[in-house]
Amino acid sequence: MKCRAPQSLTARAAIGFAIISCIVVSALGFYLYASAKQALETRADYSLIGRIERFRTLLQDLYNVRQMEERPELFESMLGNEQDVRIFQRVGEKPFIYVNPDHMAVPPLVPVPMDQNVGIEALHVGIRADGVGVRWVSALAEVGGRAGTVKITAAYVLTQESRMLAAYRLRVMGAIVLTALFTSLLGFLLLRRGLSPLRVMTNRARQVSPTNLTVRLPEKNIPSELRQLAHSYNAMLDRVQAGYEHLSQFSSDLAHEIRTPVNTLMGQTQVALAQPRGVADYEALLISNLEELTRIAHIVENILFLSRADHTAVTSRCRPIVLSQELEKIAEYFEGLADERSMSFLIEASGIGHADPVMFQRAVNNLVINAIRYGVAGTLISLTARSGPEGFSVAVENHCSPVSQEEANRMFRRFYRGDASRSLPAESNGLGLAIVVAIMDIHGGRARAEAHGDGRITFRLDFPVKGVE
Repeated sequence: MKCRAPQSLTARAAIGFAIISCIVVSALGFYLYASAKQALETRADYSLIGRIERFRTLLQDLYNVRQMEERPELFESMLGNEQDVRIFQRVGEKPFIYVNPDHMAVPPLVPVPMDQNVGIEALHVGIRADGVGVRWVSALAEVGGRAGTVKITAAYVLTQESRMLAAYRLRVMGAIVLTALFTSLLGFLLLRRGLSPLRVMTNRARQVSPTNLTVRLPEKNIPSELRQLAHSYNAMLDRVQAGYEHLSQFSSDLAHEIRTPVNTLMGQTQVALAQPRGVADYEALLISNLEELTRIAHIVENILFLSRADHTAVTSRCRPIVLSQELEKIAEYFEGLADERSMSFLIEASGIGHADPVMFQRAVNNLVINAIRYGVAGTLISLTARSGPEGFSVAVENHCSPVSQEEANRMFRRFYRGDASRSLPAESNGLGLAIVVAIMDIHGGRARAEAHGDGRITFRLDFPVKGVE
């Protein structure tokens, strides 16, 4: 089945505007035509009535009917069209004046009595064979001096009126056709000019590419109907640009993180293969390689978790947890690692929280590991948790080198580490705090860092009343 190419918006709007204009002009034209037709017919009706009344008046000035028979030209001069009908006859006798050029059949008419005026209701509406309207009327008239009674039958053929109405119909139809043509053309030109901002937006959109994501649609000097579209499109481009830059940075950081252990594996293996080694040397090499492979596996595991979280493929199984018990278990687990740096824990927790226990432990574990790794040796790590009507919060506070609030906010970025440790091999791969943010997004909460001026930094997790199921 062959698909028909869609019409342009300008063409469709112009055609629709032309159709509406034709409908309006047609309705107005036919209304005026009907009004003119009614006015012409009413004028013809009153003209016929006036002639009948003049015939009556003229008969009253005569002495007898014979005078009227001898002077027919007196009544012929009072006719309107050549096709008009006039019949004079004594009641019950044959007409003594009979003028009927088209030989039209006289319809049955009830004569208007002599003591009554002829009115519109006395007219009989007829149609000639060619479709032209005819008005019939019959009335009784008294000849002057009571010389007799005459029945007058007259008809008015609407010949001139029909010609005028036919010419008017042609003008109305011509007006409709011209209206359709002019409104289509003018509407097309007007819409083409009015939609010119769309062409500007289209040209701007064509410039967008992976290498040129800074192009934005104009939001000024455009119609209000398009301004919202341009604003939404620009917001979408902002998100795309941010996502693309994030992906580029993520790829670069990932390559950097993977390159270090891979280079270590390759270097150690090349050194070992340079000359024969003993069993102990090979065992040491395998142990070192295993550590590097474990680091790579840990990076891959974290990346897979973040990827599934980004695509909402990770779901939480929330249930009530006792906050004090959870924090005590975490502190007990990391107590040995903290002792190596002469650090200790202070726990202040109360209440019940609602979260996925495994994800909760992983998020808090990452914060505690971060506090131990980057905290000042010999300081205190504070673990606090409070529940309330709007949910519950967990805070991990430690002492570290002074940082600004802006730098504290950047700590949640993937692969972020301080510049001093960036080029050194370290246990951290810069994904721990990013995983914390992903876990909080899954729960519908948020993670934030608060940098204090005295070197303290607090990482706070705000959970909603009930986690996302």
